[in-house]
Amino acid sequence: MKAQRKAAFRPGSKPGEQGFTLVEVLISMVVLTIGMLSMLGVLGLAMASTQTSQENAIAKQLANEAMEGILTARETANVAWSGIQNTGAGGIFIPGLVPIDCAGVDGIIGTADDAACGPQILEQPGSSGIYAGTCPPDVCYPLTNYSRQILISPVLDSTGNPIPTLRQVQITVQYTTAQLKTSKQYILTTFISQFR
Repeated sequence: MKAQRKAAFRPGSKPGEQGFTLVEVLISMVVLTIGMLSMLGVLGLAMASTQTSQENAIAKQLANEAMEGILTARETANVAWSGIQNTGAGGIFIPGLVPIDCAGVDGIIGTADDAACGPQILEQPGSSGIYAGTCPPDVCYPLTNYSRQILISPVLDSTGNPIPTLRQVQITVQYTTAQLKTSKQYILTTFISQFR
């Protein structure tokens, strides 16, 4: 006859009942705790991203605004092709990070006369939902924590010579987020041709 193995029973348990050991319960609690903590971390990152989304949108709009100004200057022929460069190369656009100012007398963003116009202010309709054009009752956001850089560089052909009718434009908007106190950048890179 074969020897039958007797199952070990815990005191007070019936045959066929099985349960979890204390070690198994502790391991499952540790795994659950790690999962919950990682979910809280993801939730925190999502909240931070949501809070900075308006600042990200403003940075994108400021970069697009500068690019539209460059294209408008070319389209209207207010500036010769030789002027659509940085000041060190004989153009009108200031290199380096500068505060966000209104367009100066020439109407082009990123040139030397912008500082005389003063800081740019973003206005949004107030509680009535109607744009009045003045800060009270509208809500005004000064763009003092933003700065912008316009770099215009020549594009080289396969032999290393500059293509005279094509330039690369890189617009960088740098800003500090109010909630996280971190510096962020939005970079817009494109090309501009001499031809309209």
